[in-house]
Amino acid sequence: MKEKNKNYSKGFEMYGNVAHNIYAQNNVGIESPQKLVEMLYEGVLRFNAQAKKAMKEGNIEKRVYWINRSIAVITELVAVLDMKCGRVAHYLEGLYNHEIQLLIEANAKKDELKLDEVSNVFKGLLEAWRETTNVAN
Repeated sequence: MKEKNKNYSKGFEMYGNVAHNIYAQNNVGIESPQKLVEMLYEGVLRFNAQAKKAMKEGNIEKRVYWINRSIAVITELVAVLDMKCGRVAHYLEGLYNHEIQLLIEANAKKDELKLDEVSNVFKGLLEAWRETTNVAN
């Protein structure tokens, strides 16, 4: 079991480093690759909360804006995956793409439950990320 966790952690470490390098090239000041991924996960949660609020208020423009922001973050997470890391990267790619699809459906159908489903997945990812990388809140 420890070997499995070690490989899982290694995959996350490489993933965080790739994301950090891309953002460093774009002059975004981030303290560590691990912190960057944490911030991206938090961004999805924040944008989804704003989208849900707009959905409840019937504000189409804001709903579309916040869902598109969330999709953009998840798209970036897909783009920085290091597929050489094996199963973890491939799993995350499929998961992220599924979450994007759910957001598209949530937007088209004004479906709060799909939005909540995506948020729940990202809450779980954020929790697992923090446990795996020991990133402090």
